[in-house]
Amino acid sequence: FPRMAVYSDFQGWQNKQFMGKGEFALTFGDYKVKITVPADHMVGATGVLQNPKSVLSQTELQRWEEAKKSYDKPVIIRTQSEAEKLEKGRSKDKKSWIYHAENVRDFAWTSSRKFIWDAMAVKQQNRDVMAMSYYGKEGNPLWEQYSTKVVAHTIKSYGAKTFDYPYPVAISVEASNGMEYPMICFNYGRPDADGTYSDAVKYGMISVIIHEVGHNFFPMIVNSDERQWTWMDEGLNTFMQFMAEQEWDRNYPSRRGPAHKIVPYMRSEKHLLEPIMTNSENIIQFGPNAYAKPATALNILRETVMGRDLFDFAFKQYAKRWMFKHPTPDDFFRTMEDASAVDLDWFWRGWFFKTEPVDISLESVSWFKLDNRSPAEKKSEAKKDFEREESYVSKNNNLKDNPSTVVESDPSTRDFYNSYNPFSVTPDDEKSYSDFVARLSPKEKELLNSNLNFYELRFRNIGGQVMPLILQFNFTDGSSEIERIPAEIWRLNESEVSKVFAKNKEVKSIVLDPLRETADIDEENNYLPRTFLPSRFELFKGNPGVRGVSSGDNPMKKAKKN
Repeated sequence: FPRMAVYSDFQGWQNKQFMGKGEFALTFGDYKVKITVPADHMVGATGVLQNPKSVLSQTELQRWEEAKKSYDKPVIIRTQSEAEKLEKGRSKDKKSWIYHAENVRDFAWTSSRKFIWDAMAVKQQNRDVMAMSYYGKEGNPLWEQYSTKVVAHTIKSYGAKTFDYPYPVAISVEASNGMEYPMICFNYGRPDADGTYSDAVKYGMISVIIHEVGHNFFPMIVNSDERQWTWMDEGLNTFMQFMAEQEWDRNYPSRRGPAHKIVPYMRSEKHLLEPIMTNSENIIQFGPNAYAKPATALNILRETVMGRDLFDFAFKQYAKRWMFKHPTPDDFFRTMEDASAVDLDWFWRGWFFKTEPVDISLESVSWFKLDNRSPAEKKSEAKKDFEREESYVSKNNNLKDNPSTVVESDPSTRDFYNSYNPFSVTPDDEKSYSDFVARLSPKEKELLNSNLNFYELRFRNIGGQVMPLILQFNFTDGSSEIERIPAEIWRLNESEVSKVFAKNKEVKSIVLDPLRETADIDEENNYLPRTFLPSRFELFKGNPGVRGVSSGDNPMKKAKKN
């Protein structure tokens, strides 16, 4: 339906046409909608149903009231058996469903006689929210077990990190693909005909429900311009989705968010990469660029650069400040820096405005120890070094071939140095050492006798993107420790830096980015001594399947047969 374009005081009208990728730029409004459908249909829509007594049966009304008090599990308001009965006929009567929605940027609805409907309440600080699902019998058992609980979980998870969900309902509708609107979204995921399903279908369904319900926060409430900047809603939402997935199941197989999972994209040829700050219609690899890379960048910012507490505070400030407003990328960048008091210019520039990958090489390690030996110990070691240096094959053979040298046979060729022993300890050596020790402070004496090992590490920035240096030192006694150096170490030279580390123990090996948290595209140069990492490939032949339907291995089906 015709919708009003957004007008801003810095850009004017946003009237770019829809070309297939960049979605919507919409302004807020209130809707009152009357939907007339066959009397046996169930309708779900943006907003609150205004005439439930006119369109719901007495039994459905009673169940609806029960659902408003059910915080632990959904109440099925129209059951599968009731929906199956309605499928068999076609009502000639009509019913009009009236919905009212306030302060929303769009309106959507769904209608079918096939729908099963369930709902539960989600407690917020100032109000309850109704989480609901509409689905056909073909969606069971997956939808009845998971959909509404996932909706409720998403509202809680996102709300804890941004703001309390301000709308009265959040709806998930079974469909063939994923799409979001205020208060209502459409999601895929369907078991096989025998009721079994693969883990890919299960987790794919849960993920898409989290994602599409999460869009209520970004961009339905924090109302960015999707047509210009897809990443501002898809990227932020994918980041939030990753956290919600991990809160759902500790072993959740999240596809986007962990740093190392963006590496294949970051290894792409340069002509296939664009900055995140690229207009939606100009992006070649849309999913990686607008969804995965910004989600990964924010996860790295949270886990590795800022730390969870500081990031979470700043991100919540952004969400709260820009509720029901139209933020731009600059608003996001400025708010994150303002709320955290952290200068992140290098991060925004590298991750959002450029395409260079992270590839930092641990080039070399030099080992030093403080020389705290006495003069006698130093001279003894120097003598050994000299004898080792002056012992070679020619000298040994000359003992046989040259019975006597000139100096040996002619005393007049000798002087002081022919009898001088540079390796003997003199009184001056002893006094000089004693005076040196006497001048040291107690702290300096402690350092001199600490027997510390000093390691100078040299790093080279091959990829172009600077990042913090996370180092794991593995010691000869089998223990290890991790040190973290902020990215500011690259401020004066973005190509090469070095740093000295003091260790009580001797180091056996060093690993850069041991937890794979910086999206480094070449891990082989992260080790000293160097380690070769294997790559594996398989021969396979695949066919494209239908989204949300089992197309690969289905262990549940196999177990059922056995």
